[in-house]
Amino acid sequence: MLAGLSWPEASALALLALALLVTLCRHLWALRWSLSRDRASALPLPKGSMGWPFFGETLHWLLQGSRFHSSRRERYGNVFKTHLLGRPVVRVTGAENIRKILLGEHTLVSTQWPQSTHIILGSHTLLSSTGDLHRQRRKGIKARDMLHEFMEKAIQEKLQRNNPEDHSDALDFIMNSAKEHGKEFTMQELKESAIELIFAAFFTTASASTSLILLLLKHPSVIEKIKQELMSHELYQQCECHPAGPCPDTLTMQSRDREKPRFHSTAKDVQKDQSQPPASVEEGSLQSGALLEPTVPRSNFCTGSQLQAPSGQSCHCSSDISLEKLSRLRYLDCVIKEVLRVLPPVSGGYRTALQTFELDGYQIPKGWSVMYSIRDTHETAAVYQSPPSSFDPDRFGATRMEAAGRFHYIPFGGGARSCIGKELAQAILKLLAIELVSTARWELATPGYPAMQTVPIVHPVDDGLQLYFHPL
Repeated sequence: MLAGLSWPEASALALLALALLVTLCRHLWALRWSLSRDRASALPLPKGSMGWPFFGETLHWLLQGSRFHSSRRERYGNVFKTHLLGRPVVRVTGAENIRKILLGEHTLVSTQWPQSTHIILGSHTLLSSTGDLHRQRRKGIKARDMLHEFMEKAIQEKLQRNNPEDHSDALDFIMNSAKEHGKEFTMQELKESAIELIFAAFFTTASASTSLILLLLKHPSVIEKIKQELMSHELYQQCECHPAGPCPDTLTMQSRDREKPRFHSTAKDVQKDQSQPPASVEEGSLQSGALLEPTVPRSNFCTGSQLQAPSGQSCHCSSDISLEKLSRLRYLDCVIKEVLRVLPPVSGGYRTALQTFELDGYQIPKGWSVMYSIRDTHETAAVYQSPPSSFDPDRFGATRMEAAGRFHYIPFGGGARSCIGKELAQAILKLLAIELVSTARWELATPGYPAMQTVPIVHPVDDGLQLYFHPL
């Protein structure tokens, strides 16, 4: 204790010294990043805060979630700087700003992925490749090893076929596309590409499916419009019922049986890797975990297209849907686009600046991370006539001009790394909507709608989206 000071006075003095030290450290931290600007550029760094020494604003982000970015965008504008998980990050919103980033792939910026993604998918995948290698490929370690073992057997069988030019599945296209470019993939490269397809073809489509069911439930008038369009194109499923014996463990879906939801959308399998800031899932990757899980045994379903009707009849529902017929469903196409606008499965993407460049009047220094926001851009685009927060499929109709332009609507990203599964994902969502609207009615099995979490992908929080499904 200092001479002449009482314990309270000494404690107060120590706290004051600690506060001054913390303040000094924070100012030195901010100065450290201010001095990291590119002196060759006269432009200033973006506005924003680099937070606390070493920690940056990571703790704020963990506590605030998606509100972290929206609050700082309101304070600093569409381009602001921050420091997350040990790296300086520039967060970007707005069509013109994102256009420059997405079209600057391989020149201004390069893709950035967490180490865990490289471990799981491997080093030879489309997602992690850059430059010429990425252009050519455009067309859990233990778990990965198990997948590779099974995949290697399948690849060996394909390599031993008499007619290797046949295209029976996606793996065939990968192998033959490589040959067209004068390259022979190694077994390791083929296995990693196949695993990438497995991840890329499922998870965010499952997330978007959950969002589709939720938004249709909230807007019954949209369901009715879809139904009318299906009828006008003779795609509304007609079922013929006749007396028949019951299927084993038939799913009756009677309304009075309310003990358990018939289907449960859960987020328990959502990725927990947080080695990058939120939404580090690439726009070309379909990853997430908001899956639709049946809570009744699979044996409850009759095989084929037959279901047991409550009256004891066996019903056969005809279905004659082709891609050509799907393309005629203009309103359904607008519905799918609006679902992906309101709740895009992936909230953004990450890049690393290959050189210092200008964005919205600020310099983006070489080596800094750039995170562009899909969700914020959708929510703030001035091009929309009706409020961006509303669910309005007609905004994409032929009579409205809101769909004009390229980068205010980017659920699949854009540029050289736009999602390669775009058409497949939209077709799956359309087929799901047709199946649900024409065969079932659904309602919440909980008192209220679940909150939707956006990190790392869109999914219902807590117990997920719990619903009752009833056959029409």
